[in-house]
Amino acid sequence: MAETADVIIIGAGVQGASLAFHLARRGVSVLVLERDAVAAGATGRSSGFVRMHYDLESEARLAWASFPYFRDWSDRVGAGDCGFVRTGFLQLVPHGLAEALRINTAMLQRLGVTTDVVGPSEVARLVPGAVVEDIGAAAYEPDSGYADPSGTAFGFLAAARRDGARLHQGCRVTAVAVAGDRVTGVRSDQGDFGAPIVVDVAGAWAGQLAATVGVEVPLEPWRHDTAYFGRPAGHGAAFPVVLDHAHEMYFRPEGDELILLGLESGNIVGGSPDRPMEALKQATIEEMVTRICARLPWMATGTLRTAHGGQDGLTPDQRPILEQVGPDGFYLACGFSGTGFKTAPAIGACMAELILDGRSTTEDISAYTLARFQEGRHLVGEHPYGNLWR
Repeated sequence: MAETADVIIIGAGVQGASLAFHLARRGVSVLVLERDAVAAGATGRSSGFVRMHYDLESEARLAWASFPYFRDWSDRVGAGDCGFVRTGFLQLVPHGLAEALRINTAMLQRLGVTTDVVGPSEVARLVPGAVVEDIGAAAYEPDSGYADPSGTAFGFLAAARRDGARLHQGCRVTAVAVAGDRVTGVRSDQGDFGAPIVVDVAGAWAGQLAATVGVEVPLEPWRHDTAYFGRPAGHGAAFPVVLDHAHEMYFRPEGDELILLGLESGNIVGGSPDRPMEALKQATIEEMVTRICARLPWMATGTLRTAHGGQDGLTPDQRPILEQVGPDGFYLACGFSGTGFKTAPAIGACMAELILDGRSTTEDISAYTLARFQEGRHLVGEHPYGNLWR
C-alpha cells in the first residue's frame, strides 16, 4: 500500500522546509520528497542575505514578515539554528537611480523597517576603504545581515518532523498523479505516494513537474556563480552585506577571514537543470576581481579560496509563482529566481494559509499568479532598479 499524507511537498530546500514547518504545526500530515538531499539545490548555494530592501512593496512585505524568524529563531522555530549574523545591509545605486532608492526607502519606512538613505561619506565609514565617488545614494538597514541557508532549511525540517512531518531524501518524483480533475499523489523512483494536495517546490525542476499535469510554467533554469576570497591582513569583517547595483555585484563578510562575492550579471539562463555543474571559469574569476577591486581597492591582494555554482528557476519578471493552478490540489511555489531565501519564512506561512484556509493572511500573495505572464502583468516595482541576473 502506498504511503499517504494530507500534503506532499516536492523539494526540501528552504521554501519546502518552511512550508512543511507551517503545515505540520497546524496538525497536517506532511510528506516531503527530495530528489537529492536537504538544501542540495539553490538553498545550499544561496548567499543567505537577510534584508528587506526591494523595489516591489509586496516582496518587501514578505521579507519584513520573515525577518522575525531569523532574529528570534529559537522562540519561533525552536529547532536547529539559522545562524543569523547581524552585519547591517547597504543597497548602493548609481546617480541615475538615486531618486528611485529614496522613494523605495520611504516605502520601507512606512512598513516599519528600520532603514534610511545615506550618502557616500557614510558608505565610506561603513565600508572602510571603499571607493564611493560613483555612488548616487545608498539605503542602510542596520538590523539586517545574513544567515546560514542550509541551517535554516534543516531547522525548519527538524521542527516539522518534531510535529510529525516525514522526509524522504534521494526520492525523485517523476510525475504528479491525477484522477479526473483532482490530484491523487505522485509517482517516483521509490514508488507511488498518495495525497490530495501536492505542492511543487522543486526549484529548477518545478516546470518539468508541472508539465506532468498539463501546466505550462515559464521557468528557465538559471545558474549563478559565487566565490569566497581571502581578505588581506588588516581588513576585518566589520562591514555590512552590500548589494552594489553600480557594479552589478554583491558581497558580504564570511567569518574572520573571507569575503563572499557574486555577480548580478553574466549568469547562464536556459538548458537542462540536470546537466552537470561546471567549474568557475577563469574569465568569471577575473571579472569578479575587477569589480570588487573597483569598489574595494584593498582586495587587490586578496586570494581566491573556493567557488561554487548553484541554480534556481527564473521567471520572466524574476518573481515567484505562488498559487493553486491546474487540477484541484496542485499548488506551485516556484520561480524564486535566486532571491527566495530571505522571504521563505513568510511564504511558507502564506502557502500554508492558502492551502488550509483558502487565502493567505500573513501577507497578500494574490498577485503572484501564473496567469500574470499571459496577461502581461509582470510584477515590477513602481520605482524599479531594473532586472539583473542575465
